[in-house]
Order: sequence, then C-alpha cells, then structure tokens
Amino acid sequence: MDIERPDPDKLLSQVQADEARARRGKLKIFFGASAGVGKTYAMLGDARQQVLRGTDVVIGVVETHGRMETEAMADGIERLPLREIPYRDRVLKEFDLDAALARKPAVILMDELAHSNVAGSRQPKRWQDVEELLDAGIDVYSTVNVQHLESLNDIVSGITGIRVWETVPDRVFDDADEVVVVDFPPDELIERLRQGKVYLPEQARLASKNFFRKGNLLALRELSLRRTANRVDDEMQAYRKRSSTAPVWPTRESLLACVEGGERGEKIVRSCARLAAQFDVPWHAVHVETSGRYASDRQRQDMLHVLKLAQDLGATTATLSAPAVAPALVRYAREHNLSRLVMGRAHRRWRWPWQHTIGEAIEAEAADLDVLRVALPRNVETRDEEVRPQASPRRIHWKGYAAAAGLCAAVTIATTPLLGLIDLTNIVMLFLLAVVGVALVFGRGPAVFAAFIGVGLFDFFFVPPRFTFAVSDVQYVLTFAVMLVVALVVGQLTAGLRVQVDAVTERERRVRGLYEMSRELSATLMPEQVAEIGLRFVAAEFGFKSAVLVADEQDHLQTMPGATAEVDTGVAQWAFERGIAAGHGTDTLPASKCLVLPLKATMRLRGVLAVEPGGKGLLDPEQRRLLDTCASLMAISIERIHYFDIAQKTTVQMESERLRNSLLSAISHDLRTPLASLVGLADTLQMTRPAPTGQQLEVIESMRNSATRMNALVNNLLDMARLESGAVQLNRQWQPLEEVVGSALGACNHALEKRPITVNLSPDLPLLHFDAGLLERVLVNVLENACKYTPEGTPIEIRARAESDNVVVCIDDHGPGLPHGREEAIFEKFERGKRESATPGVGLGLAICRAIMQAHGGTIRGETRKEGGARFIITLPRGKPPTDDGADELPD
Repeated sequence: MDIERPDPDKLLSQVQADEARARRGKLKIFFGASAGVGKTYAMLGDARQQVLRGTDVVIGVVETHGRMETEAMADGIERLPLREIPYRDRVLKEFDLDAALARKPAVILMDELAHSNVAGSRQPKRWQDVEELLDAGIDVYSTVNVQHLESLNDIVSGITGIRVWETVPDRVFDDADEVVVVDFPPDELIERLRQGKVYLPEQARLASKNFFRKGNLLALRELSLRRTANRVDDEMQAYRKRSSTAPVWPTRESLLACVEGGERGEKIVRSCARLAAQFDVPWHAVHVETSGRYASDRQRQDMLHVLKLAQDLGATTATLSAPAVAPALVRYAREHNLSRLVMGRAHRRWRWPWQHTIGEAIEAEAADLDVLRVALPRNVETRDEEVRPQASPRRIHWKGYAAAAGLCAAVTIATTPLLGLIDLTNIVMLFLLAVVGVALVFGRGPAVFAAFIGVGLFDFFFVPPRFTFAVSDVQYVLTFAVMLVVALVVGQLTAGLRVQVDAVTERERRVRGLYEMSRELSATLMPEQVAEIGLRFVAAEFGFKSAVLVADEQDHLQTMPGATAEVDTGVAQWAFERGIAAGHGTDTLPASKCLVLPLKATMRLRGVLAVEPGGKGLLDPEQRRLLDTCASLMAISIERIHYFDIAQKTTVQMESERLRNSLLSAISHDLRTPLASLVGLADTLQMTRPAPTGQQLEVIESMRNSATRMNALVNNLLDMARLESGAVQLNRQWQPLEEVVGSALGACNHALEKRPITVNLSPDLPLLHFDAGLLERVLVNVLENACKYTPEGTPIEIRARAESDNVVVCIDDHGPGLPHGREEAIFEKFERGKRESATPGVGLGLAICRAIMQAHGGTIRGETRKEGGARFIITLPRGKPPTDDGADELPD
C-alpha cells in the first residue's frame, strides 16, 4: 500500500544520522535510584571485562568515596592525571579534558555525570566534557542517579525534602547509546549504609535520618525503573520508525479512540477514559476528516467539544485528513504503536453487500489490532458511527453541478463537427477528461453527475441511431457500462487526490508560515518587534484579532503596540501567574472572548498571547497546536532579547568597573604619598618645642585627623580594587573566632570608648578557616558604621552561635535602623545608608565587607530589628577542622 511506502527524504535523513552517529563515540550510563547501589562498582566491572578483551580503557574520574571494594576494582586500570586548578585559597583537582583528548583511548570512565566542574575549567559541567569526548570519537562510561535528571529533580526534592543542585539534561540521558540499571532492594541498601559501605560513619548516620529512609528509597526506585522503561519505549518507537515496521507490537497496553461529535462521541471518549484509568495506560483520541463529512458548522463544533472532553480526560488528541477512515486509523495506530482501537458499535441496518463498517475494514487491513466496540444509545439522531461515512444531507452547491453539465455540453458541441473524422473511442476519452476536470475542481458529487451526463450525451448525439437513446448495436451497451464505471472510478480517485492535495497544501502553508515567522523573529532586537510579527502571523493564518502582553521587571503585564483584540486583564494576569491557558475554549473563565496563552520560555514566563476567535467557536487541535507553537517561538525570542540586553549591560558595566578601578587605583597611589607627608608633618609640628597650644594645637590635630581619614578612604579604594581584580590572596588558618572579635574591639577602642559593648559568644564555637586580618576588617567596618549612624552612648551587642553548617555572627545597634527597601543597596559600591548625610565616608566599607565574605564562602546581610536598630548578620562556613592524632607530641 502507498501509505506504508518509506519516505525517501526520511530514509536519506536516517542514513545521514546513522553516519554521524557512527563517527561519534558511544555513551554508556550506569543508572541507579540513589548512592550506594553499586553504579561505580558495576562500571568498573564492565571496564575490567573490556580490558581483558584488549580494549584501551583509562580512568578519567572515579569517585570511590573510600570504599575498599571499589578501590580494588579500579586497580590495574590506567588513570589519567588530574589537572590542578587554583580556587580561592586552595588548589583543587579536576578532570583534564585536554589530556584525555590527546591520549584518545577507546573507552574512558567518567564517574558522576552531573558533577559541576571547578571555576576555571573549560566546561562548567562534567556532562559537557563527556559530550566533547564523544564528539572526538571516544566511548564513555558514566554514572548518574535518578535525582540528578533535570525533569525529575523537583519531584525527588518533594519526596525526600532535599534539593539536589547538580543536574543533567534529560537529552543527555535519552541520547545515551546504552543505559544499565543498577538496582538494589531498599532493605539491603539501608543495611549497607549501616555497615559503612556507602558513606563514612558520621555521614552514614546523618544520611539514614534524612535521605536514606525506606519510603524515600522505594519512591526513588520506582522513579528510576519508570524512567528507564520510558526510555526503552522511546528506543522501541525509534527502531520501528527506522525499520519501517508496520505491525503494532503490543509491548504495553495502549488505546486509540475513534471519535465523532455529539453524545455518541462523548460516550466513546468516556468509555475509553475509564478503560485507560483501569489499565493505567496512555490513550489517544482521533477524529478523521473526509470530504463531504459535515452537514453544518454545528457538527464541527460538536466534534471539537468531544475532542476537548478527551483532552481534559487525559488523552492525546489529533485530527487527521484522509479520503477514508479505516486506513487513516490503522496508519496512526502503527505510527504510535497503539494496540487497541475503541469505537462505537453499529446498530443493525440495511446496507449494500459491498459496504463494510469501519471495524470490518480495520480487521481486514490490520489483523494485529484489537477492536473494542462500545454500546451506543439508539435514541440519538446521528449516523452509524461504525459505517463508512456517507454524504449527509446538506445544501447542494448547484454551481459545481451546473459547471459539470456545461462542460459536458461544451465537449458535445466541440466534438460534433468531428464525427466521422475521429473514432468514437477518442470521443469517449474527451468525456472522461471532462469528468477528471470536474472532479479536480468541484469534487465527488459534480464528478458523478458529469459521468452520467457524459454517458447520456454520448449515447444521444454520437451513437447510431443518433438523437435517440436507442442502441442499434448491443456492443455499445458494454461501451456505456465501461465508460460509466471508468468515469466514476476516475472521478472518485481524482476527488480523493484533491482532498489529500488540499490537506498537504494547507499543512505546507502553515509550516512555511512558521518558518517565515521564526526567521523574522531571529532578527528582532525589541519586544515590540516580536509582538508585531506574532500579531501579523495570527492575522494571516487564522484571521483572528490578537494582542501580546509582555511582563516587565516587576512582572506587570504591558500591552504591546498593534493589539487588535480587547483583552480582559484579569484573565491575562491569571494565565500569566499560573502558566496555564485561560479564557475562550478552556475550563477557566470560558465566557471570555479571548483565548489567552502563556508565553513560556526556557527560564520563566515572558507574557501572554491573547487571541479572539470571534464567532468561530472552538479551535480544532491542529489550530491550537499551531497557536501554541507561535506562542513558544515568541516567548523564546523575547527571552533571547532579554538576555541579550543583560549581556550588553553586563559588558558595559564590566568595562566601566575596569576603567573606574584603574582610575581609582592610579589616583589612590598618587594620593598616598602627600597624605603620608601631611600626617608626618602634623606629628612633627606636635613634637616641636615649645609645644603648640591653643588654636595652633587644634589646627594641627584637625590637619592630622583629616589626613588620616582621607588615608583610610584611599586604602578602602585600593582594597576594593584589589578584591575585585582577584589580586588578594587569603591567608586562611584554622583559628578561634573569639580572638578576631577581641582584636576588632581593640582596633575600635577609641570609637567605642563611650558605648556599652555586650559580647555573647557561644561556648561551643568551633575552629574556623579564615584570614584573620580580613575578617577583623569586616568586623571593624561594621562596628565603625554602628558608631557613625547611632547616637552616642547607645549600646552595641555582638553575638555568635554555631549552626549545623555555619557559624553566625550578629552585630546589633540601637540606632534608626536601615533605610526601608535599601537593605541590599547599602552593600553596593559608593552607596550609603542615607543619600544626604553629613557623616564622613564614600560608601565603600560594606562593599568591602561583602567582597571579603564572598571570598571566604560566607555571607553578610543587613536588616532592621523589630525593636529598632540595625542588625548585621555574618555567616562563615564551618568546614572540617583538622584532627590532632598526637603524631607531633614528644615522647616522655
């Protein structure tokens, strides 16, 4: 059959894809539900088998987590040296991609596919390193847990209560050449955890209370097995397409409902939905459009209501255009590997012996499909659901029939003078040609009419005796019969071909429209341009009024210029906030005139597209999918413009910062020498004899204080420039926090001498890893700010406590607090608590504090206390201090 003939373009694309895949390396993933199931061990075991076969295998990265049996499996396999990368004040080891590409083994082991590389690596993620290795033709073995898959990350965090930040795109998992599931029963995994075979004892104790609970492990195990089953199903579908396999493989239950409009269609949809729910299987609902199918637009709207009901009940819906129902259903079922068809059961009625029901046609054409018939009510006035569609009573288009009669008359007039010059068989061919022309232009009905009219005119004007319907030779009876049958068959085939050509032309027009739209969107630089292109596409393709609303920085929807539809802002805001279509034709606010579609981009919602169908009722699935595609293209373009603007602003800001830092550094260096001279001159004047008194002493002290304050500002400028350039090397040591607090109070002794100071440090504070000089600078800056912006004599409180992962230091004052809404702005460079303030300073102290804390991996933030006054909260990571094993002690 023609519908099963392979598409040459698809075959060519498949050959090209196979050639590209042959040049690319193979990715093998060992997939598990959680840590400890043995993924790395299984990967190493497979690698050892490859080594025994003579394959060149190397270890790029393997994380054994101290497990002795895993370490033993890695012995004997070549390891690539790791690359050392400086990171802050430490040197970390990472996978050396360049060394692996230069070594180019046959197989390389890359454990923990979701790992994030250290800043300074070529790629931010390990899976990106793996893709580069695959492009170089190197086979890769890797491991990944189910919680690291991007699409399941939020589901796993909802189950376990723990968010995993390192993820792998599902595309990488789906494109893998082989996935090996490494499974382990939850009870045995928990026992392995207790035995210390998964984590070290302290880590195992914490894990057993949080992540490694039996309920969590059961849920993760089900997720991993389901995700693998879905991948296997996708592989099977891809193989069927590549090999052009026609029969359905019933590897899992699946249902296909053949639906029509009205109550009978609703009965089929609900019955199929119940079956799908009982079997827990996916299902599709399909409607097949043929020529002359509907008597009115009401029938079409009834059908669209049925399809919408199916979609609401969880079905995948589609509308197919085909000359016959049964072949279209069989083709769709085989393309989607749907093993069972659900349709209505026809009530007995009289029909011609050669007329078959749809179910009988499917059984004759596809013996591999099961057909389930649903009992339908008799009291519904509609045609037999299962019988091939007949032309319903409808308004006759007399134009086509008149054209058929006129064309046949024209053929008669044109060929009458030729009688005797050409054979009658040639005149028959001209009448058949007229039937073909009528079928191409006007369809089946006029073509059938032309066939009968042509036979009658041929008999009356050309067959002897002429001008009578009598026949002198019985042979002409056979000629009339053959002529009529050929005319009817050719007319039917031509009309069917016309239907298919119209469908293909419409599909091609829509694809061309989308292509032109996407090409225009790729060149846009403003959201207004995106809106203009989208509105023009909707008007050209559908003839609908429309409007585009784009979200601003505060997530307020702004209507773009050129809108032609009146949009209910409440409906638009609801659709935007929830990311769900609303309005006309949906279950949410269906009374609205507009259908509102959210503009969903990769990172976030960018706005909404509002379409006003007018009086056309519901949209069919193809129209809705086309609108969804249009909205998606617009959203991606708006997001591209957004990030393009951010990139431009960031580039300008970075260049401005670089120039400003260079200028400040140069000016600061030039200022330090005269400032030092001024301070030295003031000190010299104070030591002169006789000693200065009165007004002279005040001038000297004022000069010295001003020069000292200016020198401090210059030092702040230099420190800020050095911190931002990364020139500061931290001298981090394990030391107690109490000493730094004491030294900071000592450094601020002059400023704090008239203030009561309360220090409350928790006795269980651990040793911390920090640069004492820089952390003292942070505390001094915060304390000096407290002195500057609070009344003299008000108390200052310093408290510190230990948490599970951090140590928190709080510094409270009893002043006016922080300006409302500017709690974060005060940490920016050259920002001050009060824009118009007589307090000396340039607004760099807190910016330096934040830069220092970020270099330590900590944070600093400010807030206004409920009881009044400001609070600055400093957090430092606890880390794991070294243990003293007594190796350095002297013997007695």
